Amino acid sequence: MNAIRRFLPTLFAFLTPATLFAQEAEGDQNFATMVDGIAGWVVEKIGDAFFYPIYTTPDGTEIPLVVAWLVVGAIVFTCKMGFINIRAFKHAIDITRGKFDNPNDEGEVSHFQALASALSATVGLGNIAGVAIAVSLGGPGAIFWMVMAGFLGMSSKFVECTLGQKYRETRPDGHIMGGAMFYLSKGLKERQMGGLGKFLAVSFAIICIGASFGGGNTFQVNQSLNALQETAPWLADNRWVYGLIMASLTGVVIIGGIKRIAQTAEKIVPLMCAIYVASCLFILLRHFGEIPTAFSKIFESAFNPGAAWGGFIGVLVTGFKRAAFSNEAGVGSAAIAHSAARTEYPVREGIVALLEPFIDTIVVCTITGLVIVITGHYEGGSMAEVAAPFAEANNGAGLTSAVFASEIAWFPYILSGAVVLFAFSTMISWSYYGERCWAWLFGDGSSMLYRIIFVVMVFLGSIITSKNVLDFGDLMILGMAFPNVLGLYFLMGGVRRDLNSYMEKLKSGDFIEYK
Repeated sequence: MNAIRRFLPTLFAFLTPATLFAQEAEGDQNFATMVDGIAGWVVEKIGDAFFYPIYTTPDGTEIPLVVAWLVVGAIVFTCKMGFINIRAFKHAIDITRGKFDNPNDEGEVSHFQALASALSATVGLGNIAGVAIAVSLGGPGAIFWMVMAGFLGMSSKFVECTLGQKYRETRPDGHIMGGAMFYLSKGLKERQMGGLGKFLAVSFAIICIGASFGGGNTFQVNQSLNALQETAPWLADNRWVYGLIMASLTGVVIIGGIKRIAQTAEKIVPLMCAIYVASCLFILLRHFGEIPTAFSKIFESAFNPGAAWGGFIGVLVTGFKRAAFSNEAGVGSAAIAHSAARTEYPVREGIVALLEPFIDTIVVCTITGLVIVITGHYEGGSMAEVAAPFAEANNGAGLTSAVFASEIAWFPYILSGAVVLFAFSTMISWSYYGERCWAWLFGDGSSMLYRIIFVVMVFLGSIITSKNVLDFGDLMILGMAFPNVLGLYFLMGGVRRDLNSYMEKLKSGDFIEYK
């Protein structure tokens, strides 16, 4: 702690606006350009590995390794668990609304709070910015493949979050701690693969920390600022102001740990979803007669897309890639939040978790995509010229703002508020994910140092360019899938046995209902 106290004055002095922008006079390359250059170099090096093309179509479309890895894993888990994403859907809703909540069960948060915390990390700018980019570049058919990825991802969420509960630990300070780093190390050790488990767990923790700084932090700040600039142009020349405000607010919440994060998330998530979904539905109702045509266009371009969208494989890859970034199914992040839920049965929390991709991708991403298709803001659409500059700059949030503005002039102001809430909720949840991995690697006593670095990264997100931030976020979040899915293959047999036992008890009426 003494080292941290000595470090803070120097850090804050270096990061004051006067210091940052005074550097512009010291050379041709200012501080923002330097940071962005470093981010671009990291993206290039790591991307060569994570997005290694395992197949290239005749028209030049590449299938990245990480996308194929997630898709194959989701299909395997869906089949192995007997389409748990369908047969346990109603039970998941019953659990979430508190029907089986026992206040005496071990844990720190309720089923609903755990779901809200995990959703706050996924229902965010991936649904707004990511979907806009996917549709504008991949065409309407990308929406279909996003929905398919969400459907299959429900099974991946079930498996990883069940394991997160099964192998969680109660720390000396009384806090619950779990996640992929625990079930990879402990679960594989039980199967006489301790060395592999340790390697996968450490790899996951390191990548997760990077993801918390990238897709879970700087991407959120950057894209939300891009959207906010549409209604507050003054911020375009004073981006650091927004970064400073968001850093301050984030710091206030994350110091309180998972309980404060969960309490904040359970209030923000329903509010932000209601605001955003209501805005989308308003536009869709105005174009109610065009909805069937939009769906027809989505299905047609999903299987027989035009040349402008890169062919069938190009649309499929675009949809699955953006869905993976949006719902994070298979990357292991949500297991960290769900491990803190109060429950006696790990399978029960896994069933709750399968609702995430449904809400995040099948519902929120679909209505976002429909709005973009109906208004024509995609390549080949009636508003393609308006959408093109945003797509080229990877400014998905700005594109969505333009879409709303084309319908009702004052709607971007509502969207701006929703975007800020999306970004803020995502950041506070990802701070918890990264902090748990940091603590697992370096000990609970080092958590405060991580939180300080995280808050600094919030500020830096306001001055790094969109493309590098977007790419780095994809790399880190999707990269977590490599160690996680590999471990899930070895552990899914035990999850299936636990699931069978649980479902038998459910059918026989052995569980007590509290509501």
